[in-house]
Amino acid sequence: MVEDQGFWQPGVGPITALAFVLTIGDAGRFPRGKQVASYLGLIPREHSSAGRQKLGSISKQGNRMLRMLLVEAAQTAVRYDPALRREYQHRCHAKPKAVAKVAAARKLAVRLYWMLRTQTAYPEIVHIESSPRVPLAGAS
Repeated sequence: MVEDQGFWQPGVGPITALAFVLTIGDAGRFPRGKQVASYLGLIPREHSSAGRQKLGSISKQGNRMLRMLLVEAAQTAVRYDPALRREYQHRCHAKPKAVAKVAAARKLAVRLYWMLRTQTAYPEIVHIESSPRVPLAGAS
């Protein structure tokens, strides 16, 4: 069983993993994780004028259901992943908890993307990037 082999990102279950794989499709079409976060609507809106940059709430482009699943998964992942927990708690000191949850969801989405793209298991990707993780689709 894949779960017993350590492929799963803590907090990400089969439903979230399936939704992620189906929504992203071919991971090779995104050169960077930042583009995946943008595709999913997990990046801030930008209002710029006259050399002034103002970032707003998330853009909410992309699949609403996957965004919700990623935020829920991130809340669980924060409890079991020390690197993600450290970043979440650091962000909670300066920003509201909702902002920290969405930031953790974005980080989780980028981890899942890299795991899918490189076909790397959770423990290995943690050492490579020291934070992203998710189950590999179709791994056996």
